[in-house]
Parts: sequence; structure tokens; C-alpha cells
Amino acid sequence: MKSFFKSFFAALLAIFVFCILGFFILIGLVAGLSSTEKPTIGEDGVLVLDLNNAFKEQAVENPFAFLNKSEEVDVPSLYNVQRLLKHAKNDINIKGVYMLCANNPNGYGASEELRRAILDFKTSGKFVIAFGETITQKGYYLGAAADKVYCHPQGGLDWSGYSTSMLYLKGMLDKLEIQPQIFYAGKFKSATEPLRETQMTEANRLQTGIWLGDLYNHFLKAVADTRKMDTANLRALAVNGTIQTAHDALKNHLVDGLFYDDQLKAEINQRLKAQKNAKINFVSLGDYEKASDYQQSGEGRIALVYADGDIVGGKGDNESVGSDEFRTLLRKLRLDDDVKAIVFRVNSPGGSSLASDIIWREISLTRKSKPVIVSMGDMAASGGYYIACNADSVFANEGTLTGSIGVFSILPNFQPFFKNKLGITFDGVKTAPFADMGNTNRALTEVEKRFLQNSVDSIYHTFKTRVAEGRKKDMAYVDSIAQGRVWTGSRAISVGLVDKIGGLQEAILCAASMSKLSSYKLREYPEKKNILEQVMENYKKSVSSSLLKAEIGEKEYQLLQQVKQVRQMVGVPQSRLPFIMNPQ
Repeated sequence: MKSFFKSFFAALLAIFVFCILGFFILIGLVAGLSSTEKPTIGEDGVLVLDLNNAFKEQAVENPFAFLNKSEEVDVPSLYNVQRLLKHAKNDINIKGVYMLCANNPNGYGASEELRRAILDFKTSGKFVIAFGETITQKGYYLGAAADKVYCHPQGGLDWSGYSTSMLYLKGMLDKLEIQPQIFYAGKFKSATEPLRETQMTEANRLQTGIWLGDLYNHFLKAVADTRKMDTANLRALAVNGTIQTAHDALKNHLVDGLFYDDQLKAEINQRLKAQKNAKINFVSLGDYEKASDYQQSGEGRIALVYADGDIVGGKGDNESVGSDEFRTLLRKLRLDDDVKAIVFRVNSPGGSSLASDIIWREISLTRKSKPVIVSMGDMAASGGYYIACNADSVFANEGTLTGSIGVFSILPNFQPFFKNKLGITFDGVKTAPFADMGNTNRALTEVEKRFLQNSVDSIYHTFKTRVAEGRKKDMAYVDSIAQGRVWTGSRAISVGLVDKIGGLQEAILCAASMSKLSSYKLREYPEKKNILEQVMENYKKSVSSSLLKAEIGEKEYQLLQQVKQVRQMVGVPQSRLPFIMNPQ
């Protein structure tokens, strides 16, 4: 027994010492990772704009990202990338930009803002060179803004046109004998189509064809402007399937050369007036951000609030907009006299109708005491438009997807599935006819269906009322442009859903003007958590998602996320876009 206790306490002591050492090692590592020491840029720097990165609305630091090779370390936020390009424009140490444009996972609104920043940088007279071994259309949208675009001789350029698709589950649900029981308002409200149809409805096909066509026309015009080509000819190249190889792209003037890596670097050295094989001082955006003082400073304060992700009830997280958190945050900013204006950056497909109304209320109260300017990102639709419609001024990019003013609710009935497929039945006792209304183990009665449809219609009416009041439009007119219809920013301005075409920077300048600030500093919200909280939250999430993607594939992972969305929507009235809105 004595020997047992001796071994037990020795092991316990070892574990204790190990934990203490591990704790101090973790603290040291985190302290090292969070060091504020500025890197040195050096002379003749070439800023690297790697478009393979997804630039998030608000950068979420992940100090352990280097442990996961699939994630980039120190990737600036979308707005910071724009500010860094503006800073580099006048930085004597930066001679040009090297753009990696093989891929571009950023949305159309974000890409539009990046493109404006690139074109602004070019006005400095400094060079911009773009390269991709194989270049996607979204990558080329930005790459075409460069002085020269190159691809690999054995690579190529995708020039096939845009397409989008939706996954339809009705056939599977029918086979499983699962009844979705759907209630919706708005003939264009297509978010429930995958559960109630086997193909696109005519209304959805119409609206999708229009907004997809708008995005494609915008793409062709952007390329035509910078490449000095005709949009009709560019369209014909896609219609005829002309671009199949890198040599086809060169022959039709979509790229300026077919280079290997050594040839590309020789080209950059020529721009730098250096020797052909000289080492190039490539500067990453992350290092440039740390080395540069690029942020505004002034006496006034403008709050920049990011509403990025699905709108949900409760606190939410880094990837969603929680009604409790944003209600508290907006109230705090409203009562803070040092905050002279609020820029509300909305990048959301919507979500819970109730959560959207809670946030809408705070925006309405806030604009009574100070200007509130909305800047729409890739999308601000359904609930995303709900929380944006009552601002003093609304900015959108041409490629922003917005509108989708409509409501739906889903309450599945699993009873036939359980009974006929699994042999499971349910029974119980209740004190009132509707006490178990909402259970998924039985079908709704006709009265209950009427209750739920009335609820959806009521929320839809409230939604339209909010829009009519915020946009100062007649209810009948709002109804004509609502019905769940999705609009691009370029069309939304013509129907009165937004005020101006422009990005986040234009919205900030508007806020400064409305609050009469000649100088100002920005403060971003929600505020970043401390580094230990980020380690605990972000590492676990990034590793789990990366492992899933590696195991089942990127597309399959997206399908899994859609199933997760369906589960979250059950029984909660929703104002949100369809599951897939990512044309390629």
C-alpha cells in the first residue's frame, strides 16, 4: 500500500509540474505571438496582394493559425487591405504591387471594393502586375485591373460565364416520408424551395437570371474598361467557348504573356530597374500592416460596427450577429457622447426575423441622436436588409445582393418517417388543444397551419412597414419591390432600396460629413477579445472545420453547413436568402 501511495503522489506531482510548465510555456508563446515589434520593410518593396485569401470584414486574430497549414497567418481585414493600398500609394519604400490572382474566394461586393482600391493605387504611377498559374473568373475580375496580367504557359484562364445552382431535397424528403410543412410570404421568396420543389420555380428562375446577369455584365464591363476591349466581343468568347488554353487567352488579349516563375520575377526586376536575378523584396500584407501607421487620427470619433454573418437570437459568436450583443452594443454607442456617428457595415444573408427586429429598433433609436450610415458588403438581404433599411443613408456596391424582403417558417413533421421507416410511434397527454403545437412528431392541424401562416403574414407586413418608414415609400410600392425578390446594388438604387453606390470608405466619409467632423478616428466594434480568449475559441473552431473539409471535401462541407442551417431554422420565422448564393 505504501508503494502504491508513493507512486500515486509522484505521478500527481509530475502532472502538476507539467501543467504549471505548460501554462508558462503557453503564456510565453502567446506573448511572443502578440509582440508589437514592427517589422522592417526596406527599400524597393513590392507589396504582395494574395487573392487566394478571404479578407474578412473584421479580422479575427488566430495566433495559432501557423499550426494549421491551410490557414494564413496575419491576414488583414477587407477594409484594412484597402487602407494599406492607399497608404502604399504614397510610400516611397513600396514600388509596386504583385497580385496573385489565381483564385478569389471573396464575394462580389468585397471584390468590387478591392478593385477600386487597386485602381486608386495605380494612379500613383507605380506598377501592378497580376499572375496566376490558372486564373478563375473571380480572380481575373481583380487581376484585370493590373497593368499586366500573366499566367503559366501550361495553365489557363476560365472564361466560361457565370452560373449558380441550388440543391433540392424534396425528392429525398418524399422518399423518407418527411413533411417539411412550410409557410412563406413573397412569391420570390426562394429560401424554402429546396424543401418544397424539385427544381426552380419560374419566379425564382426569373429573379436569379436577372441578378446573375447583372453580376456578369458588371464583370464584363470592368474587364472591358481596363483591358480596352469591347463587352460584346468578351461575351462572344464565353458563348463560343473560345478560351480553352493559356494560349487562347493570350491570342485573345485576355493576358499579356505566358510566364514561368523565373520569367515573372525577371519582369518585376525590370520594373524595379534591378538585375534580372536579383532578390526581390516582397512584402506581405500582414508585415506591411504591422509596419505602417495607416489609420486615421483626429478629434472626433466614428464607430464602425460590423454586422457580419447570420442574424440569430441571443449572444451569437464571431460568425453571427446576435441580437442581445448588438442591442447592448448599439445602446452603449448611442449613449456615448464621444461617438459622433455610426457606420453600420452589414454583410448578412439574414436570419431570425425577431432578432432582426430587435436590432432594427436600436438603429431607429440611435439615429435620433446621431447619424447612422449603412454600408452593405457582399450581401445585406432579408434580415440583413431589415436591420439596414432605417439608416440615414445606405451605401451598396453594384454587386451587393440585397432586398429579399420576405418571411418564411418551417416546421417538419417526422411522424410518417418514424412510424413507417423505423417503427417508432408517439403518444401523450395535453391540457389544451394546442399545448403540443410545434412538436415535430405529428402533423399540424388545419387550424394550426392557419396560425403559422398568419404569423408569417404578420411579420411580413411588419417588415414592409419598416421598409416603408425607413425608405419613405408608399406601402403599395414597397410590396411591389418586396415579395422576397433579390436585387443587385445597381438595381436596388433604381428602385429606392439604397441611396448610393459605394463601399465602406465612402460610407465613412458620409458619416464624417453628416456629423461635421473635419478629422476623426475610427473605433471598430464588436471589440476584439483578449488573446487567450481567441486562442480558446478560434483554434478549436479552425481545427475542427479544417479536419472536416479535409475529410469530406469543400463542397460536401458546404452541404453540411446547409443542413445545419435548416436545423437552426426549424420553428423560428426567418428572413433570409436561399442556402446557396455563390455564383461561379
